[in-house]
Amino acid sequence: MKILFVEDDRIIASGLCYSLTQEGYLVTHCVDVKSAKTTLYENSFDLAILDLSLPDGSGYDLCKLIKANEDIPVIFLTAIDDEVNVVMGLDMGADDYITKPFRIRELLSRLKSVTRRYDKTELIKTVYQLSNLKIDTAQAKVYKGEQEIVLTSLEYRLLLFFANNEGQVLSRNQLLEGLWDFAGEFVNDNTLTVYIKRLREKIEDDSQNPSIIKTVRGIGYKGGS
Repeated sequence: MKILFVEDDRIIASGLCYSLTQEGYLVTHCVDVKSAKTTLYENSFDLAILDLSLPDGSGYDLCKLIKANEDIPVIFLTAIDDEVNVVMGLDMGADDYITKPFRIRELLSRLKSVTRRYDKTELIKTVYQLSNLKIDTAQAKVYKGEQEIVLTSLEYRLLLFFANNEGQVLSRNQLLEGLWDFAGEFVNDNTLTVYIKRLREKIEDDSQNPSIIKTVRGIGYKGGS
């Protein structure tokens, strides 16, 4: 897998490039927006890891460029752990974000998770129904009635996890492990809250009084009726 990695902190970049290379990934490292744009015009990649704050611009700019030209996952690196910046990145089409400082095992698990949705060999021609939603896994699309609902990769995985466990009460740890496939201790629990909130805003008639993804106080959440 070919990865575009854009990060101006050379200490972080050096360690991450080494770790990714050891895992078998082919990494191209850029330190700013200008060099990253040139690299994107000259090469194709399977995934991009973008720092948000760069010397000559923002990772947002690169995300827009990538999503406009290629169907590949994008992960943001950010030192700003607040909902506004996270939501802005997700709305631009980013598939996930991770806050510095982070553990390499966490990033590797996030990386593997977001690439699964883009792996066409894993798609099964199955349609799931969750309340009034239809989830077509063959095309990785979600419909509410006749209207398609556009979800990010992790929003989609979260919804599919609820569909696979319809009617069951799921703890926050179960959801986190289902999304990223590793122990909850490596996950920032605030991330789940952000995704639940954003997913409800997209699929519920009234996100303040959800009927598809319900909160079970003191335990977690339940999807469906």
